Amino acid sequence: MIQGLSVLVVDDNQYMRKIVRNLLINIGVRKVYEASDGIAGLDAIRIVTPDIAIIDWELPLLNGAEFVRIVRSPGVFPFADIPIIMLSAHGERWRVVEAVRIGVNEYLCKPVSAQALLDRLTSIVAKPRRIVQLGDYYGPEPRKLLTDPVTTPSIARAPNGTVLN
Repeated sequence: MIQGLSVLVVDDNQYMRKIVRNLLINIGVRKVYEASDGIAGLDAIRIVTPDIAIIDWELPLLNGAEFVRIVRSPGVFPFADIPIIMLSAHGERWRVVEAVRIGVNEYLCKPVSAQALLDRLTSIVAKPRRIVQLGDYYGPEPRKLLTDPVTTPSIARAPNGTVLN
């Protein structure tokens, strides 16, 4: 299922785009597109309509958060439902929370491994979360927070220890 995906990588660092491209090719992705800034990334989504976008937090012209806010604007942006993976050198909790709050599907920290990319892509493809509108939020249905991990048979934990389902 990974082989049929087309993935857009938006990062201002050419070397990082090459690394991510090579990682994607090594895990079986055949179609990889690139953009070097937020505006070019928006244009690329409109032109090549990739299945998934991988974007950096720090981008020129339009940063990653602004990029996601624009993409997640149904009625304004034509492909508001595209799954988005934020790939950033910044792993601060507030950034991860903000990324989730604005509609990012997954968040990964640099340096990233091929396995981590494969896991996130597989999760998006095999267990897609439906897109929902909740007040001002438009994006993947939020994961449910579990309050009692002892009584819950299947537990997933975020990097910060929060229990997710």
